[in-house]
Amino acid sequence: MTGLARPVFKEIATPAYVVDEAGLRHNAEILQGVMQKTGCKILLAQKAFSMFAVYPMLSEYLCGTTASGLYEARLGREEFPGEVHVFSPAYKESEFDEIVSVSDHIVFNSAAQLLKFKGRCAGRSIGLRINPECSTQSTPIYDPCASGSRLGVRAEDFDEGLAGMVDGLHFHTLCEQDSDALEQTLEAVEEKFGKYLYGMKWLNFGGGHHITRPGYDIDRLCRLISHIQETYGVQVYLEPGEAIALNAGWLVTEVMDIVKNGLDIAILDASAACHMPDVLEMPYRPPLYLSGEANEKAHSYRLSSRTCLAGDVIGDYSFDAPLEVGDRLCFEDMAIYSMVKNNTFNGMPLPDILLLREDGSIKLIKSFGYEDFKERLS
Repeated sequence: MTGLARPVFKEIATPAYVVDEAGLRHNAEILQGVMQKTGCKILLAQKAFSMFAVYPMLSEYLCGTTASGLYEARLGREEFPGEVHVFSPAYKESEFDEIVSVSDHIVFNSAAQLLKFKGRCAGRSIGLRINPECSTQSTPIYDPCASGSRLGVRAEDFDEGLAGMVDGLHFHTLCEQDSDALEQTLEAVEEKFGKYLYGMKWLNFGGGHHITRPGYDIDRLCRLISHIQETYGVQVYLEPGEAIALNAGWLVTEVMDIVKNGLDIAILDASAACHMPDVLEMPYRPPLYLSGEANEKAHSYRLSSRTCLAGDVIGDYSFDAPLEVGDRLCFEDMAIYSMVKNNTFNGMPLPDILLLREDGSIKLIKSFGYEDFKERLS
């Protein structure tokens, strides 16, 4: 991570998200390189990262944003120059006309939704999400191709009539994966839907592409994009979320107490349940600066939170020296799926949002207080 010159951030109040401007630019430059090499268009998936304070910088590199509904679509239109693409498993009647007013591409999830709303999409590019029924991952909650999935139209339910109503097709089947998984998926897409692509204007590869992760096979990605564009004469879109802010942020927290119950347990002022929900939902163990696996280093601790949820545990880590009350810990890769999913369960304060600027200074972007908790509830 580019900002590791200041990994403990002793001068800031905790808990706080610190987003690394240089890290964002580094990722954006990689993505811009893919576009320049292939002619594809890459969009920011706001469901993973919606910190619009940095949209002006990201818009120098990317072609626009994607949204999962009205509010994200409005945010993209208001704050990010470029295209606005929207996909929702179902659109509310009361919101649809406003969605149309702020969007360029509208993607439907089913034939029924397409037939219901297509007449109200004048001037917009219409798409349909497909399900290639090709699972490439082992985490069921993130597998849109799993049996019984509600996401996308299967080949057996697709026909020339549907193809004639849309400008493009959309699939999203990956999650934190390399281009080998995309290659496998594209084989299924071409086999099941290739005959329809010749009449399309675009094909959206969705998100889940870990393009900016070290070791990702960018050359294969570019070959795949070029193959599709040259074979079918379509414009390829990609809409990564994680890849744009990958390894470009921290959650900084402070040790409040250390208790013992068969092992040493550090109570932090940050919470898995409130401030990094994916730790419990996926689940996963977030990387922590200068730590190791449990028992890897001399001193091991279970890191937990000050909420009353018994299972609000971040994970087991080890350190070279004993932890003390007042120590700062810096969880890494906290710019994605953290700020967009956090909550105030148990009356927990939301962390400040700060930007580590490229000149080394820190700018406060947003501070939260009691009113942010209270006003949600009545």
